[in-house]
Amino acid sequence: MKAITPLARSGAAARLTRAQKAAIIVRFLINEGAEIALTDLPDGLQARLTTQMGSMRYVDRGTLADVVAEFAQELEGMGLTFPRGVAGALSALGGRISPQTAARLRKEAGVRQYGDPWHQIKEADLSALVPIVERESIEVAAVLLSKLDVSRAADLLGKLRGDLARRITYAVSQTGSVSPEAVDRIGLALAAELHDIPETAFAQGAVERVGAILNFSPAATRDDVLTGLDETDQEFAALVRRAIFTFVHIPDRVKPTDIPRITREVDQAILVTALAGAVTSGLTPASDFILSNMGKRMAEAIREEMQERGRVRLRDAEEAMTAVVNAVRSLEAAGEITYVAADEEEQSHD
Repeated sequence: MKAITPLARSGAAARLTRAQKAAIIVRFLINEGAEIALTDLPDGLQARLTTQMGSMRYVDRGTLADVVAEFAQELEGMGLTFPRGVAGALSALGGRISPQTAARLRKEAGVRQYGDPWHQIKEADLSALVPIVERESIEVAAVLLSKLDVSRAADLLGKLRGDLARRITYAVSQTGSVSPEAVDRIGLALAAELHDIPETAFAQGAVERVGAILNFSPAATRDDVLTGLDETDQEFAALVRRAIFTFVHIPDRVKPTDIPRITREVDQAILVTALAGAVTSGLTPASDFILSNMGKRMAEAIREEMQERGRVRLRDAEEAMTAVVNAVRSLEAAGEITYVAADEEEQSHD
């Protein structure tokens, strides 16, 4: 019997092609139990690698050692890698370039906008998938249902109308002849629809923007604007009132245990002016709330200074109270304190 000749002898790795070396490395890693994401390679490279592996038989230990050593040396000498194509570059730059530029580049290059579309769909909330299923054809919905995990598919069916769920379930039996290319195109279309959120010029909603503006407005201006909003759109006015946080809201929105942390952020002279001005302006509950939840000695000292200060001009009072409110907002934004939740606030008034 004729002996089988190895693909290469020890020391002959230099004569192997890069495709052969790649096949050897992939086969070696698979044998070692490594998980290799070959699906990330372009289809052409996947096909070439598969064909190359199919044409090879075996290599001796010396050649394997040479190829692995060369591969390791290349890895050690690699300083930086770049993503493949525009799609990879856009993923790497996600959040660092404007949405408008990213959308234009995707459109011009005709690349996938969302990577693996089915991964995006499988991770989506069912509440987002239900309206899509209701809008799409039964055949597309059947493909979607088939691609989901069994438990999520069952949950999705449970959220649909009975007649629609029955029609989709029957259509699943007709999906056996659907080609992989069709499934891929359906996934791309569904992912695009799932993420088809219109771009907006503002990062915050109208309620948050109006609330933020009124937070820094004088009390007279704020009250006048809110009165006008009440006459125009009571629902919107109610939402804006909820978004506003001013000195008067401190007892309802700030936890008593956070008061010492807040007062340390405010110069004592400004705090005295704010509390004295609050009493003058009819905001005694807010002033009392702050005083009753700070250290006893400090509260007594501030009360004495408030008596010595006497009546405070409205303008000075508003500036001082704004400084206190800004300290609260800054600490909340930094995560050092948290506002009282709406349900806790309601219970406190019961």
